[in-house]
Order: sequence, then structure tokens, then C-alpha cells
Amino acid sequence: MGKGQKRIFVAMSGGVDSSVAAALLKESGHEVTGVFIKGWYPEWLPCNWREERRDAMRVATRLSIPFETFDCEDAYKKNVADYMIAEYQTGRTPNPDVVCNKTIKFGAFFDEALRCGANMIATGHYARLRQAKSKNKNQKVKIELLTGVDENKDQSYFLWALSQKVLGRTFFPVGDYTKPEVRTIARRFGLPTAEKKESQGLCFLGHVDVHEFLGHYTTIVQGDVLDTSGRVIGKHKGAIVYTLGQRHGFTITSQRSDEGKHYVVAKDMRRNTITVSERLQEEHAVSEVALAEANWIGAEPRVGMSYMARFRYRQKLQRCTIIEAAAAGARIRFDTVQTAVSPGQSLVLYDGEVCLGGGVIV
Repeated sequence: MGKGQKRIFVAMSGGVDSSVAAALLKESGHEVTGVFIKGWYPEWLPCNWREERRDAMRVATRLSIPFETFDCEDAYKKNVADYMIAEYQTGRTPNPDVVCNKTIKFGAFFDEALRCGANMIATGHYARLRQAKSKNKNQKVKIELLTGVDENKDQSYFLWALSQKVLGRTFFPVGDYTKPEVRTIARRFGLPTAEKKESQGLCFLGHVDVHEFLGHYTTIVQGDVLDTSGRVIGKHKGAIVYTLGQRHGFTITSQRSDEGKHYVVAKDMRRNTITVSERLQEEHAVSEVALAEANWIGAEPRVGMSYMARFRYRQKLQRCTIIEAAAAGARIRFDTVQTAVSPGQSLVLYDGEVCLGGGVIV
């Protein structure tokens, strides 16, 4: 390898984004190895991981790069699937993609890649990295996580839990491009995934029905739907499967002809009930949120400072102020009250295009 060139293991899912990531790095002169990460796949769930792996292998062949498969089944089952089940059982709403990134793509895969001789890893995430220059000569240069150029595809929300150690050995080659540009690049390289339909759903598993998934691992019992006065107005599949703000998946049996859609505004796991309202009203909203399990990619956010935040993927950024901040958590006050804030979900802070980090809503 020449000066500045790296030995890079690229996580190749069989999709166009990771395919282009590998192609761009190979074009830049790096020594690239494609790696398919095999996760955990329930026997009852139709899964096409073999087809995805085959697509990734075809891309590797096209690029004339080595190809390997890393078996991360046990790590995925323990860190992602079991975590999901446990969170739902307590009434919280988990964010498995955040945990999958931290423990699998930038955990098990990262560790195995370095053990196998890689200098760096790369993925097809729509995000960017840059070195932050400090005015303090004694302070080490930190890596900043930036939003992707394509606002519609930006995935920094799912990367807030990554450490400086990991980010310092990571490339996000497609973060500087829009999705249409990525497909154009794929066509230029003649990649067989150039026109492949975009995958959606849960990390590795794809689209998964929460009720069906949980039904295989825990008992789900139907219960009552209540209105805000406590009156029974319908039935639900089981309080465990609902999240705040959800407006489907339950039946309203006493609905008037002039009633609209109902939103879940509360749930009681002990009584196995959910409470719904025709609209998300201020009495069901919050202005302050507490975070636990925080990870600050650079410095801790400053108390009294105004930042932007989102607690759902692709949610419009909301202005907020830091009330308390520590290494392990924070308390945040929004400028405007927020509805459907679900414990267990990730809240991520931004200072312009810089993702500061985030935490889990408690």
C-alpha cells in the first residue's frame, strides 16, 4: 500500500449504498475487503440473507476485492433481539437500530475486522466525519460526526452512541452524496446493485411486525382501550406492542360518526390498558425530557446553551436548551411542548450539522 492508503474492511449488506462505499474506497487506492455480516434470523421469519449475501459477493467480484462473512448471530441475538424484547416488556419503546450500530456494525464487526488486520472499517451510512481543530494545543483532536449531505437520508440519528475510538477508524464514503448520486456512481462502476430496491425495516431483519415478533417470545394479552376520562371504548392487541403517538392497531367500538383517528397518549402495563385521544393535546405533552445512557461524541453539551434535537428519525429538528448535563445523562427543555415522547427512544442533539451525541429517554 502507498502512503495514506489503508486496509479497510467494508460492511457490505448487498445494497447499493455499501456497494458504492466499497467501490469509492477501492478507486481511491485503498486495500478493500468486503464483509457480509450474518446476523440472527428467527426460524419463523422469512429471511433472504443468503440472497443479500449473494448480491454482496457479486459486487465484490465486480470490484475484484476479497470477500468474507463474519458470523455475528450470537452477538445480535444477545444485544439486539433480547434487548428489544426486554424493553417492550417494561413498557418502553426500544430503538434497535441504534443498538445494532453500537454493538454489531461498530462493535462485533469492528473488533473482528481489526483482529483480522484491518486499519479501518467502512459502512454505507449517510453521515460524515471530520477532525475538529481545537484552540487548545494540549487538547487531542477529536472526530466530529456530521449529518449526511442528503437531508432525506441522513442517518446520524442512529450513530449517536459511537465512541471516538470507533469513529477514528471509520469511513462513511457515501455521506457526501445524495441517494440519486449514489445510484449514478453505482452505474458508473457497473455494480449489479445499482437499481436494487432500497431495504427498509429493522437492522438485518427487515420489516418485522412487532406484535408477531413479540408473540414468539412473550405472552401478549388483549386489553381495554380507554378514553381520557377512563371510559372503555375499545380493545387492543396488548399494551406491550404500542408506543405513544401510535394511531393504528387497536379497535374503537364506541366510535361516533364524527370522530376522527385516535392517538395513544398513555399506557398502563400493569392493567394492560392503553389510553387514546382524538388529538395529541397539551395535557399529553412534555416540555422537559431526561436522558440516561448518554454518549457525547465530543465535549458535553453546555448548560444554558441552545441546541437542536430530535427524538424520532426524520423528525423535524426541535430547538431546546440544556438544563443539566453530565457524562451519563442530561435534562433538556424544549422551546415548544412535545407530544408522543416515548421512554426508551433516542434523543439526539445537534449543533448545526454536528451531531453532539444523545441519550435514551427515561
